[in-house]
Amino acid sequence: MTAQQPVEPKAASPRDTLLLLLSVVAMVGGVFAFYYFVGDYGTPVRVAMVIGGVAAALALAYPTEAGRHMLAYVRGASVELRKTTWPTRQESLQATLMIAIVVFIAAILFWSLDSVLLLGVKAVTGQH
Repeated sequence: MTAQQPVEPKAASPRDTLLLLLSVVAMVGGVFAFYYFVGDYGTPVRVAMVIGGVAAALALAYPTEAGRHMLAYVRGASVELRKTTWPTRQESLQATLMIAIVVFIAAILFWSLDSVLLLGVKAVTGQH
């Protein structure tokens, strides 16, 4: 077996850096517009400004190396999500019931400990 050489991260190209910077500016601009135009436009228009800023940011970030890596990550995550076996309704109810029972028992134990400590403090301080 041969040992694999560690992969050195590549420095971002000036083009990628500029695109990512413009992406951040577009996103911040959308959020800024949402708050700047509070009295001028209704909420749906301002929300559209934020969505437009996010869309512009994604469009600017996509052609960069970081954007392609992020897209590959999201695609891989969606593949893994489809492989997930979700619990049935009965399994969910049983787990919820068990959690509720454990929380109830813990509450009783902490209440009991608190009561014993309160009695001890009252005995030490002479309060009744």
